[in-house]
Amino acid sequence: MSKTELVTYVAEEAGLTKVDAAKAVEAVIAGVEKGLKKEGKVTITGFATFTAKKKAAKTGRNPRTGEPVKIPARVAVTIKAGSKLKDALN
Repeated sequence: MSKTELVTYVAEEAGLTKVDAAKAVEAVIAGVEKGLKKEGKVTITGFATFTAKKKAAKTGRNPRTGEPVKIPARVAVTIKAGSKLKDALN
């Protein structure tokens, strides 16, 4: 499902205009981003837990040449599905 399809779904399910639904979806995304930056974790009970994890710098290899490549440190996001989401999918 794309973001546009999600906005359309939210608009239909909540009885909102697409403009209002788009604002709501954007607000949720911004809230998750802000929570990850500030606290490193966002939990939506029953749905999912988003966690920001620091990854250390490391040395990788270029698969074509075999030369070592430096990979800088970064922050990666992991997502763990909640019980209601797992139940809905199974």
